[in-house]
Amino acid sequence: MKKIGLLLFGIIVILIVLVALKSSEKIHPPGILVNEIPQQNNLSQRKTWIRNGFFYKALAEFSLTARVLGKKEYYTGTESIISQYDLALGWGQMSDSKILDDIEITQEFRFYFWKTDQFPIPREDIEKKSANMHIIAANENIEEVLDEIVVGDIIKYSGYLVEVRGPENFNWKSSLTRSDTGNGACEIVWVENIVILF
Repeated sequence: MKKIGLLLFGIIVILIVLVALKSSEKIHPPGILVNEIPQQNNLSQRKTWIRNGFFYKALAEFSLTARVLGKKEYYTGTESIISQYDLALGWGQMSDSKILDDIEITQEFRFYFWKTDQFPIPREDIEKKSANMHIIAANENIEEVLDEIVVGDIIKYSGYLVEVRGPENFNWKSSLTRSDTGNGACEIVWVENIVILF
């Protein structure tokens, strides 16, 4: 009986360690990790498709490499049926640990918030080199990668910025610029390819 108790205790400890490792933040030394800016190609002929009762329209081809500044999972609301995760992402100076050490980043209600006591870079650079993106997994393989992503990961993905329509006049439309802020400024991304680079 004692051996069984010790065995169960050991299993619980291992599980706790594995969960902690999976959810832990990745640390990087100072320096810009992502030099590239997001790439966008607005579509004149916009393809459409239907999934799970929702109508999707591709507005632009979209790809980026970015540092994960925040990851938030959502369980309620129509939006969570479409997009389980929001990723707050940064590139350029907003991928530099030296800069990020002075900025507090949080996510709530499908928004990304930041605050700082002393601006390490101009406000405009913070706003233009980071964004909150609602991620829609195109398939189960994408979902599995999204589950594995932790804050600090450098990721690369491609797909489409989309508009989503559904029952009861539901309408959710992606921003098409990185320079806007506030309500409607988030990108809604149908992700077809994604990889964790490091």
